[in-house]
Formats: sequence, C-alpha cells, structure tokens
Amino acid sequence: MIKMVDFLVRKDEYSHEEFAERWQGEHAAIAKELPGLRKYTTSVPTNPDAVEYDGVLELYFDDMAALNEAFESEVGQEVQADAAEFIDLEAGPTLVVDETVQLDETHD
Repeated sequence: MIKMVDFLVRKDEYSHEEFAERWQGEHAAIAKELPGLRKYTTSVPTNPDAVEYDGVLELYFDDMAALNEAFESEVGQEVQADAAEFIDLEAGPTLVVDETVQLDETHD
C-alpha cells in the first residue's frame, strides 16, 4: 500500500477553523471521488496555535501507478485546483511512503 502524507498550511486569509471546515467539508466531498483511492484521512491538531501545520492528509492507493492516475484524472485536477484556493501548497512537506502496518487494533 502506498500512502501520500501531506502536512498542510492554510493560506493567510483563512483562520484555522475556516481552513478545517473547508478542508473537511467541501474539499473532502470532491477528494473522496479520486479514482483508485483506498483510504482517505484528515487530521487536525488538537492545539493548532502550538504547531506549524493546520492539518495532516493521508491518501492510500494500491501502488504508485494508481496514485499518479488519480491526480492526472479530471477529479484529480479538480481536487488540486480546489486545494490551491485555501492551502499554501508550497509551505508543508509531502511524503510518499510504502506503509507497513505493525499493529492495527482498530479493526476486529
């Protein structure tokens, strides 16, 4: 499983609350439609004033080809254009990792 992890920083004109509402609302509705997407999580800090990032995004795909195809798709282009409206895309790092689950007690 390939996972893309983005550490997100909001654009200056958005408060943290406005950013989180847009990201986890309107934007998530679009992003959930990415072709080949297997899992999608958004995480916001419990104390946003104490950290440099406004959110952590995790997108899971079967492989790199699926990830690339997702963002080259029409939905992928729409997701990226929407994100550019409220996220400072250059501010936070993006990691693409090959995830190995060592323990997952959240699923029975």
